[in-house]
Amino acid sequence: MTKAIFYHAGCPVCVDAEQHVAGALDLSRYEVESVHLGEAPARVAEAKAAGVRSVPALVIDGAAYHINHGADLSALESR
Repeated sequence: MTKAIFYHAGCPVCVDAEQHVAGALDLSRYEVESVHLGEAPARVAEAKAAGVRSVPALVIDGAAYHINHGADLSALESR
């Protein structure tokens, strides 16, 4: 099963993307993890290493897909 990680900051743009994009993934093919970077700031470095520049973003097979521009990752690094 392929791991898909949805990184977000809990903003309205992120919540909408999580419901529509991450929620649309076929759970028989993808193990989906949702990471709220505001609540898990220790994982910001992980998201950055995966190529995430802004949230919401979905990482599948090592590729970061930026869905919309809710917040720059740099704004979450200082938290």
